[in-house]
Amino acid sequence: MSEKLADPIDAATVVVARDTDNGIEVLMLRRNSRIYFGGMWVFPGGRVDPEDREIGDSGIINCDGLTLTGFRIAAVREASEEAGIDLSGANLYHFAHWLPPAIRPKRFSTHFFLVQAPMGLGEISIDNGEITEHKWITPAQALQQRSENEIEIVTPTFVTLDWLQKFENVDEAITAIDHPICFHTHIKEVTGDDPGMIAFYPGDISYETLDADADGPRRRCYMLKSGWSWEEHNGKNEGPSPKSN
Repeated sequence: MSEKLADPIDAATVVVARDTDNGIEVLMLRRNSRIYFGGMWVFPGGRVDPEDREIGDSGIINCDGLTLTGFRIAAVREASEEAGIDLSGANLYHFAHWLPPAIRPKRFSTHFFLVQAPMGLGEISIDNGEITEHKWITPAQALQQRSENEIEIVTPTFVTLDWLQKFENVDEAITAIDHPICFHTHIKEVTGDDPGMIAFYPGDISYETLDADADGPRRRCYMLKSGWSWEEHNGKNEGPSPKSN
């Protein structure tokens, strides 16, 4: 008998970013190898607790137009618990909602926020329990380290880093946020000489059919043996193939 799929677990992630002479840097944390997503480099975040919803917040509208509560509170709490950062007075900008495909018993419905690192931020204080390492790094450097197998990241982290690397500073990235973007994922496994997976997202011509060769708009992430890459265009002026990282 197949295992029943549970409802997704609500979670929040916060990308803490700062401006430097090298461009934007983001705070990344390495999870303990003995826990879920063990060894992965992630942004601060975690599940939404019942008390987060009781406290409430100013309200979040997700990419499906639903009003949510508790996610911003959870993001602030997790930043404090995992990295010792106080974001209680900061503006958190809601920019994405990630939902994995319903193919595993445990999955997370995660809302992503971007925040400018507070002025005068001191040393990062990790708990050395769930989190074992931390570093400030540019998105381009993080992507390069992933391609060289120096760090492991999950798809939402990859796509977020790929998005952030095109901006000169944090304010520019914040200004580009118009509304939260849906990343409700459909997956196609790839075999042959370059095996891996392709993740399709709403707006891709093949979101429902999983036909990777269909002509039309594309919004997808390739996670292949040869490398990872993001591809997004309207299908009219496709341009060159996406660069692998």
